[in-house]
Amino acid sequence: MGSMYAAVLFLGVQNCSSVQPVVAVERTVFYRERAAGMYSALPYALAQVLIELPYILTQSATYGVIVYAMIGFEWTVAKFFWYLFFMYFTLLYFTFYGMMAVAVTPNHHIASIVSAAFYGLWNLFSGFMIPRPRMPVWWRWYYWACPVSWTLYGLVASQFGDINTPLEDYDGTVKEYLKDYLGYKHDFLGAVAGAMVGFTVLFAFTFAVSIKAFNFQRR
Repeated sequence: MGSMYAAVLFLGVQNCSSVQPVVAVERTVFYRERAAGMYSALPYALAQVLIELPYILTQSATYGVIVYAMIGFEWTVAKFFWYLFFMYFTLLYFTFYGMMAVAVTPNHHIASIVSAAFYGLWNLFSGFMIPRPRMPVWWRWYYWACPVSWTLYGLVASQFGDINTPLEDYDGTVKEYLKDYLGYKHDFLGAVAGAMVGFTVLFAFTFAVSIKAFNFQRR
Protein backbone atom coordinates (compact mmCIF):
# COMPACT_ATOMS: atom_id res chain seq x y z
CA MET A 1 0.00 0.00 0.00
CA GLY A 2 2.89 2.34 0.75
CA SER A 3 4.35 1.80 -2.70
CA MET A 4 1.00 2.56 -4.33
CA TYR A 5 0.54 5.66 -2.17
CA ALA A 6 4.00 6.99 -3.03
CA ALA A 7 3.64 6.26 -6.72
CA VAL A 8 0.24 7.92 -6.97
CA LEU A 9 1.42 11.13 -5.32
CA PHE A 10 4.86 11.40 -6.94
CA LEU A 11 3.75 10.54 -10.46
CA GLY A 12 0.52 12.49 -10.16
CA VAL A 13 2.13 15.67 -8.85
CA GLN A 14 4.87 15.36 -11.48
CA ASN A 15 2.27 15.11 -14.25
CA CYS A 16 0.32 18.04 -12.84
CA SER A 17 3.36 20.27 -12.44
CA SER A 18 4.83 19.38 -15.83
CA VAL A 19 1.72 20.19 -17.84
CA GLN A 20 1.11 23.63 -16.32
CA PRO A 21 3.88 25.64 -18.07
CA VAL A 22 2.97 24.01 -21.39
CA VAL A 23 -0.71 24.89 -21.08
CA ALA A 24 0.15 28.44 -19.99
CA VAL A 25 2.29 29.03 -23.10
CA GLU A 26 -0.24 27.45 -25.44
CA ARG A 27 -3.05 29.52 -23.91
CA THR A 28 -1.21 32.68 -24.97
CA VAL A 29 -1.10 31.39 -28.53
CA PHE A 30 -4.78 30.46 -28.28
CA TYR A 31 -5.70 34.05 -27.31
CA ARG A 32 -4.03 35.30 -30.49
CA GLU A 33 -5.65 32.71 -32.71
CA ARG A 34 -9.08 33.25 -31.19
CA ALA A 35 -8.77 37.01 -31.72
CA ALA A 36 -7.94 36.31 -35.37
CA GLY A 37 -11.06 34.15 -35.67
CA MET A 38 -9.11 30.97 -36.40
CA TYR A 39 -10.86 28.70 -33.88
CA SER A 40 -12.97 28.85 -30.75
CA ALA A 41 -12.35 27.77 -27.15
CA LEU A 42 -14.12 24.42 -27.01
CA PRO A 43 -12.33 22.75 -29.96
CA TYR A 44 -9.03 23.98 -28.52
CA ALA A 45 -9.87 22.59 -25.06
CA LEU A 46 -11.09 19.30 -26.53
CA ALA A 47 -7.85 18.92 -28.48
CA GLN A 48 -5.83 19.63 -25.33
CA VAL A 49 -7.74 16.95 -23.45
CA LEU A 50 -7.69 14.30 -26.19
CA ILE A 51 -3.97 14.63 -26.93
CA GLU A 52 -3.17 13.64 -23.34
CA LEU A 53 -5.02 10.31 -23.55
CA PRO A 54 -2.48 8.26 -25.57
CA TYR A 55 0.51 9.76 -23.76
CA ILE A 56 -0.87 8.94 -20.33
CA LEU A 57 -1.97 5.50 -21.50
CA THR A 58 1.62 4.80 -22.55
CA GLN A 59 2.95 6.15 -19.26
CA SER A 60 0.55 4.16 -17.07
CA ALA A 61 1.00 0.95 -19.08
CA THR A 62 4.81 1.16 -18.95
CA TYR A 63 4.79 1.94 -15.25
CA GLY A 64 2.12 -0.66 -14.51
CA VAL A 65 3.82 -3.57 -16.26
CA ILE A 66 7.16 -2.90 -14.56
CA VAL A 67 5.92 -2.12 -11.06
CA TYR A 68 3.18 -4.75 -10.94
CA ALA A 69 5.76 -7.47 -11.45
CA MET A 70 8.33 -5.94 -9.07
CA ILE A 71 5.86 -5.62 -6.18
CA GLY A 72 4.69 -9.19 -6.70
CA PHE A 73 0.95 -8.73 -7.04
CA GLU A 74 -1.18 -11.71 -8.02
CA TRP A 75 -0.99 -12.33 -11.77
CA THR A 76 -4.64 -12.52 -12.74
CA VAL A 77 -6.18 -10.71 -15.69
CA ALA A 78 -8.82 -8.96 -13.57
CA LYS A 79 -6.41 -7.65 -10.94
CA PHE A 80 -3.82 -6.55 -13.49
CA PHE A 81 -6.31 -4.57 -15.53
CA TRP A 82 -7.89 -3.10 -12.41
CA TYR A 83 -4.42 -1.85 -11.52
CA LEU A 84 -3.87 -0.34 -14.97
CA PHE A 85 -7.35 1.19 -14.95
CA PHE A 86 -6.86 2.99 -11.63
CA MET A 87 -3.35 4.17 -12.48
CA TYR A 88 -4.49 5.43 -15.89
CA PHE A 89 -7.38 7.48 -14.55
CA THR A 90 -5.29 8.70 -11.63
CA LEU A 91 -2.64 10.13 -13.93
CA LEU A 92 -5.41 11.50 -16.15
CA TYR A 93 -7.18 13.42 -13.40
CA PHE A 94 -3.88 14.77 -12.03
CA THR A 95 -2.96 16.02 -15.52
CA PHE A 96 -6.40 17.52 -16.12
CA TYR A 97 -6.32 19.10 -12.67
CA GLY A 98 -3.06 20.83 -13.60
CA MET A 99 -4.62 22.07 -16.84
CA MET A 100 -7.70 23.24 -14.96
CA ALA A 101 -5.59 25.13 -12.41
CA VAL A 102 -3.90 27.05 -15.22
CA ALA A 103 -7.24 27.78 -16.91
CA VAL A 104 -8.74 29.40 -13.78
CA THR A 105 -5.65 31.46 -12.85
CA PRO A 106 -3.74 34.23 -14.66
CA ASN A 107 -0.47 32.27 -15.08
CA HIS A 108 1.19 28.99 -14.22
CA HIS A 109 3.03 30.49 -11.23
CA ILE A 110 -0.22 31.16 -9.43
CA ALA A 111 -1.58 27.84 -10.66
CA SER A 112 1.34 25.99 -9.05
CA ILE A 113 0.69 27.76 -5.73
CA VAL A 114 -3.01 26.86 -5.81
CA SER A 115 -2.19 23.29 -6.82
CA ALA A 116 0.30 22.88 -3.97
CA ALA A 117 -2.40 23.67 -1.43
CA PHE A 118 -4.56 20.87 -2.78
CA TYR A 119 -1.62 18.46 -2.92
CA GLY A 120 -1.33 18.83 0.84
CA LEU A 121 -5.05 18.31 1.40
CA TRP A 122 -5.18 15.30 -0.91
CA ASN A 123 -2.15 13.83 0.85
CA LEU A 124 -3.70 14.29 4.29
CA PHE A 125 -7.12 12.92 3.39
CA SER A 126 -5.94 10.10 1.11
CA GLY A 127 -6.62 7.51 3.81
CA PHE A 128 -3.03 6.33 4.04
CA MET A 129 -1.68 8.27 7.02
CA ILE A 130 -5.08 8.45 8.71
CA PRO A 131 -7.55 5.71 7.65
CA ARG A 132 -11.12 6.85 7.11
CA PRO A 133 -12.61 4.98 10.13
CA ARG A 134 -10.15 6.88 12.36
CA MET A 135 -10.85 10.33 10.96
CA PRO A 136 -13.07 12.66 13.00
CA VAL A 137 -16.65 12.30 11.82
CA TRP A 138 -16.89 15.94 10.77
CA TRP A 139 -13.91 15.54 8.40
CA ARG A 140 -14.91 12.31 6.67
CA TRP A 141 -16.90 14.19 4.05
CA TYR A 142 -13.67 15.49 2.55
CA TYR A 143 -12.28 11.96 2.38
CA TRP A 144 -15.02 11.22 -0.15
CA ALA A 145 -14.30 14.49 -1.98
CA CYS A 146 -10.58 13.68 -2.25
CA PRO A 147 -9.70 11.97 -5.57
CA VAL A 148 -6.53 10.37 -4.17
CA SER A 149 -8.56 8.53 -1.53
CA TRP A 150 -10.62 6.92 -4.29
CA THR A 151 -7.43 5.92 -6.08
CA LEU A 152 -5.99 4.18 -3.01
CA TYR A 153 -9.36 2.59 -2.29
CA GLY A 154 -9.47 1.13 -5.78
CA LEU A 155 -5.85 -0.02 -5.89
CA VAL A 156 -5.84 -1.67 -2.47
CA ALA A 157 -9.33 -3.17 -2.64
CA SER A 158 -8.78 -4.60 -6.13
CA GLN A 159 -5.50 -6.29 -5.13
CA PHE A 160 -6.24 -7.44 -1.58
CA GLY A 161 -9.98 -7.04 -0.99
CA ASP A 162 -10.87 -10.62 -1.98
CA ILE A 163 -8.07 -12.44 -0.13
CA ASN A 164 -9.37 -14.71 2.63
CA THR A 165 -5.96 -15.76 3.97
CA PRO A 166 -5.79 -15.42 7.78
CA LEU A 167 -3.39 -12.84 9.25
CA GLU A 168 -1.00 -13.84 12.02
CA ASP A 169 -1.35 -10.72 14.19
CA TYR A 170 -5.04 -10.18 13.51
CA ASP A 171 -8.01 -12.33 14.37
CA GLY A 172 -9.36 -12.52 10.85
CA THR A 173 -8.53 -12.54 7.16
CA VAL A 174 -6.93 -9.95 4.89
CA LYS A 175 -10.37 -9.07 3.54
CA GLU A 176 -11.76 -8.51 7.04
CA TYR A 177 -8.73 -6.46 8.06
CA LEU A 178 -9.15 -4.11 5.11
CA LYS A 179 -12.82 -3.64 5.97
CA ASP A 180 -12.26 -3.06 9.69
CA TYR A 181 -9.09 -0.95 9.63
CA LEU A 182 -9.26 0.90 6.31
CA GLY A 183 -12.94 0.68 5.46
CA TYR A 184 -12.23 -0.92 2.07
CA LYS A 185 -14.69 -3.35 0.48
CA HIS A 186 -14.04 -5.32 -2.68
CA ASP A 187 -17.72 -5.13 -3.61
CA PHE A 188 -17.44 -1.33 -3.84
CA LEU A 189 -15.00 -1.39 -6.78
CA GLY A 190 -17.65 -0.49 -9.34
CA ALA A 191 -18.54 2.71 -7.51
CA VAL A 192 -14.85 3.54 -7.08
CA ALA A 193 -14.26 3.13 -10.81
CA GLY A 194 -17.22 5.40 -11.52
CA ALA A 195 -15.86 8.06 -9.14
CA MET A 196 -12.46 7.95 -10.84
CA VAL A 197 -14.04 8.53 -14.25
CA GLY A 198 -16.19 11.26 -12.70
CA PHE A 199 -13.22 13.20 -11.30
CA THR A 200 -11.44 12.95 -14.64
CA VAL A 201 -14.44 14.25 -16.60
CA LEU A 202 -15.07 16.99 -14.01
CA PHE A 203 -11.54 18.39 -14.23
CA ALA A 204 -11.50 18.20 -18.04
CA PHE A 205 -14.93 19.86 -18.27
CA THR A 206 -13.92 22.63 -15.86
CA PHE A 207 -10.78 23.23 -17.92
CA ALA A 208 -12.84 23.60 -21.11
CA VAL A 209 -15.40 25.93 -19.51
CA SER A 210 -12.68 28.06 -17.90
CA ILE A 211 -10.79 28.43 -21.17
CA LYS A 212 -14.00 29.67 -22.77
CA ALA A 213 -15.14 31.92 -19.92
CA PHE A 214 -11.94 33.51 -18.61
CA ASN A 215 -9.58 35.81 -20.48
CA PHE A 216 -6.45 36.82 -18.61
CA GLN A 217 -4.78 38.47 -21.59
CA ARG A 218 -3.34 41.91 -20.91
CA ARG A 219 -2.21 44.23 -23.67
